[in-house]
Amino acid sequence: MTSEKRKTLSWSNEAGAIEMVLEREPCNEIGTAMLADLEAFATALDSLEPQAHALIISSARKEGFCAGADLRELYFESQKRTPGERVAPLRDFLERIHRVASRIDDSRLTTIAAVHGVTFGGGFELALVCDLIVADKMTRFCFPELRLGLIPGFGGIPRLKRDLGNAVVRDLLLTGRSINAAKAQAVGLVSQVAGEGDALRVARATAAQLAKFDRHTSTAAKRFIKPIPHEELRREIDLFCELFARPAVQEGLRKFVESTEAMPYLP
Repeated sequence: MTSEKRKTLSWSNEAGAIEMVLEREPCNEIGTAMLADLEAFATALDSLEPQAHALIISSARKEGFCAGADLRELYFESQKRTPGERVAPLRDFLERIHRVASRIDDSRLTTIAAVHGVTFGGGFELALVCDLIVADKMTRFCFPELRLGLIPGFGGIPRLKRDLGNAVVRDLLLTGRSINAAKAQAVGLVSQVAGEGDALRVARATAAQLAKFDRHTSTAAKRFIKPIPHEELRREIDLFCELFARPAVQEGLRKFVESTEAMPYLP
């Protein structure tokens, strides 16, 4: 068994299944610290992949899988700069997270997201990177960025379009509504719904099943049915940066960070 512990996540490899666990309070928000740890994991994949057949991504936080980007950090960092200076560091951050996401997306391993509770924004996008999503029945999926005048920025739009019909994509992106695990399975987003607290166990059982198959064949099949939409991903970054520069977005972020609610991203 090999393992590594970082500030916001950890990973281990036992019996041929790599497990990456998100572990940042309050709900695994993705900021610069987690991004750095995700980059370290993406780099480590080069040496981990030959020893494994599957990758499982899960969360150790009871609140959920991941609430998305660290909007408080994003807002406060933007306020340190003039309006004309805000886009360049944001673009750098987005390009870095896209590189990590595409590295996992392109992994030779079969990748499984074991999700529960809040799976919003960037957390939803991280799940979409995976080949399979196993969801606790209490999971809720949502793109709340619309409430701030933004779109998903971590690759969510192209990957959602790749996986689902346009009617579902438009509903999630244009209404900001959340859907539960049962609805997500019905529309083809989730492959398995597990009992409350049981998603990781089901994901591990699925990973064990994958060990029976030839890895080269599985990889070839994955790349045939799941191409990475590189051009659309680049366009998404451009649009996100364009929207972020608008005063209305800065005002929306200000209201968000000043909220006294424990989790203001909840609908």
